[in-house]
Amino acid sequence: MPAPIRLRELIRTIRTARTQAEEREMIQKECAAIRSSFREEDNTYRCRNVAKLLYMHMLGYPAHFGQLECLKLIASQKFTDKRIGYLGAMLLLDERQDVHLLMTNCIKNDLNHSTQYVQGLALCTLGCMGSSEMCRDLAGEVEKLLKTSNSYLRKKAALCAVHVIRKVPELMEMFLPATKNLLNEKNHGVLHTSVVLLTEMCERSPDMLSHFRKLVPQLVRILKNLIMSGYSPEHDVSGISDPFLQVRILRLLRILGRNDDDSSEAMNDILAQVATNTETSKNVGNAILYETVLTIMDIKSESGLRVLAINILGRFLLNNDKNIRYVALTSLLKTVQTDHNAVQRHRSTIVDCLKDLDVSIKRRAMELSFALVNGNNIRGMMKELLYFLDSCEPEFKADCASGIFLAAEKYAPSKRWHIDTIMRVLTTAGSYVRDDAVPNLIQLITNSMEMHAYTVQKLYKAILGDYSQQPLVQVASWCMGEYGDLLISGQCEEEEPVQVTEEEVLDILESVLISNMSASVTRGYALTAIMKLSTRFTCTVNRIKKVVSIYGSSIDVELQQRAVEYNALFKKYDHMRSALLERMPVMEKVTTNGPTEIVQTNGETEPAVLETKPPPSGLQPTSQANDLLDLLGGNDITPVIPTAPTSKPSSAGGELLDLLGDLNLTASPAPVPAPQISQPPFLLDGLSSQPLFNDIAAGIPSITAYSKNGLKIEFTFERSNTNPSVTVITIQASNSTELDMTDFVFQAAVPKTFQLQLLSPSSSSIPAFNTGTITQVIKVLNPQKQQLRMRIKLTYNHKGSAMQDLAEVNNFPPQSWQ
Repeated sequence: MPAPIRLRELIRTIRTARTQAEEREMIQKECAAIRSSFREEDNTYRCRNVAKLLYMHMLGYPAHFGQLECLKLIASQKFTDKRIGYLGAMLLLDERQDVHLLMTNCIKNDLNHSTQYVQGLALCTLGCMGSSEMCRDLAGEVEKLLKTSNSYLRKKAALCAVHVIRKVPELMEMFLPATKNLLNEKNHGVLHTSVVLLTEMCERSPDMLSHFRKLVPQLVRILKNLIMSGYSPEHDVSGISDPFLQVRILRLLRILGRNDDDSSEAMNDILAQVATNTETSKNVGNAILYETVLTIMDIKSESGLRVLAINILGRFLLNNDKNIRYVALTSLLKTVQTDHNAVQRHRSTIVDCLKDLDVSIKRRAMELSFALVNGNNIRGMMKELLYFLDSCEPEFKADCASGIFLAAEKYAPSKRWHIDTIMRVLTTAGSYVRDDAVPNLIQLITNSMEMHAYTVQKLYKAILGDYSQQPLVQVASWCMGEYGDLLISGQCEEEEPVQVTEEEVLDILESVLISNMSASVTRGYALTAIMKLSTRFTCTVNRIKKVVSIYGSSIDVELQQRAVEYNALFKKYDHMRSALLERMPVMEKVTTNGPTEIVQTNGETEPAVLETKPPPSGLQPTSQANDLLDLLGGNDITPVIPTAPTSKPSSAGGELLDLLGDLNLTASPAPVPAPQISQPPFLLDGLSSQPLFNDIAAGIPSITAYSKNGLKIEFTFERSNTNPSVTVITIQASNSTELDMTDFVFQAAVPKTFQLQLLSPSSSSIPAFNTGTITQVIKVLNPQKQQLRMRIKLTYNHKGSAMQDLAEVNNFPPQSWQ
């Protein structure tokens, strides 16, 4: 059989192919020749054939039939064969195929080979595709090579150890003794890989993290030597000594210094030196500075150092490189919650980024601008953001409009400014605003009694001849219907009044009704406004009747129904018309949750209706609290009854009794009438003069009910002096992350054999770094002494994201319920 062509010739031939079909034909022909050679057990050209097969694999063609040939090359005694064999194993094999287990013995032999380059091949292959079984079998050999004096093998063994730890974390302690000595190595390659290994171990084990914190002074010394060392051609990159090692050390320092005062104190000086001495003219220096900033912001650093870090990010914003500007904006957005004043100093630069041509930078600048808005700069920031809203691309308008609405609602200096701002948004980007923008603005206008004449006049001017912004037209129609009499009377004091007649107002509303741009909802607003004007105008009532009667035969069912009802009001119930169409009262912002209105106040749910009617005999009414039952997804769960302090004296316990009146206290699901409970003892005990609960519940251990994503919730227990069936649970929520958790809401539900009462929390914000806690009291009535089970729901905002989680608590100590 003739000798197969060389790899170089194959590459040259494939590159001459003019079409995909021609290339495919060449590949198939060569694959057939390679298969024939494999079948004939041709040892002479096996290495060449596997190399060509790997090239075809890189082009995307199937090469799985060469897997066993790779194993044969690995078993060869020639280094050139082993090199191609191990390369083929890394490319063609993975732990999903059982074939890879056949090479375990070969790798073990090569790890003990007398030639360092063969050992290096084995280490690279194991670190690339070793399965958990292979890692368990070969971890001992890797650990031995970590202790060798050969720096070439030590750096490869360190990287292989990283892969072993990822696959089998319990083998971490095996590498602990060898890892301690790696930082004493002078070779930068070994130092780099040892820092990577230390980082992996610290991220995976809290015990290792605390153990390696004593290495902080040594790491600081290595970093200082890198900064102070002179020119070294072996490690110099753009005038900076080994930036890759510097970045790795900074990342490890960030992990070691997090939530640890002593470690953070030890690295403050070196971080300041890196931040001030690193050259920023090249991208290499910017990379080191960026890692330095991240480390400073993540550890417990001094306030001056944090200001220095934010100033570095401010300089990044002036860089010509778009990537550096984007990185700076993203980092500032993460730190704005903790160092708001320092970030405020760069507000003008951030606002300038809104004019950038890059859409990613624009979006980050917009988000950061909204995060910087406060009561002191609201006017200036809104001016810039409104200008941005006017000129930005359509994909930004919805988010920008929502952000302006929220900022204006929170920091508006006056109601007139608030109304003007929202009207400007509706005029500029009305088609992009959220669905709740119209009712929110209507509520704001309704509650601003002194601004009614000014508002209706501004809205009238805004929609003259332009009905393209539908939300603006809807609000204007509503206001003209509600305050049309103020519009024609010209009683506006804030600016020069406009002289408008009744006919002109009706002309505008009729134009809205017949406009092709008007949506069905907008026409409904206009028709209702015209109807309302029948009680506010005196000279045009007949015209209004005519318009209403015309739409009684509209093809729009919604519009037709409105018109028919309004016609009936004119004909049959004209004596009631003025009362029905009188001005809307001041509105209160509430959210509906079942039959009871629940007012959301700072994450605390406060029932607006405290008294409920007694249920009919034999029927079980539905409480608004049952919505929590639906949210928690349980069939046998009794929902929580949230309570809030009221102005009534404590003797008026009837409200709480009424709230519990519709709860089923029986465990049986049989359809029998609920038992009459005239005096729930755990609620009425509070009316006696003696103390209700023990100060300290001796012998009842506390439990950790929840611990996830830095949020930890602990339960402590007390028992009632007067009623042993009542357990009082005090929850303590703490936050170990670097940012505060805001809008925290805790909800709970228990089985139907229990009664549960959730009191108001001490706060809605959990401070970062465990510097404070939220406390909240839960009272549980357990008359049947059954084992306590609870399902909890947690919602909060963290790092700009809304978080939500469900959990079950089943590990209550027996003393808390027996």
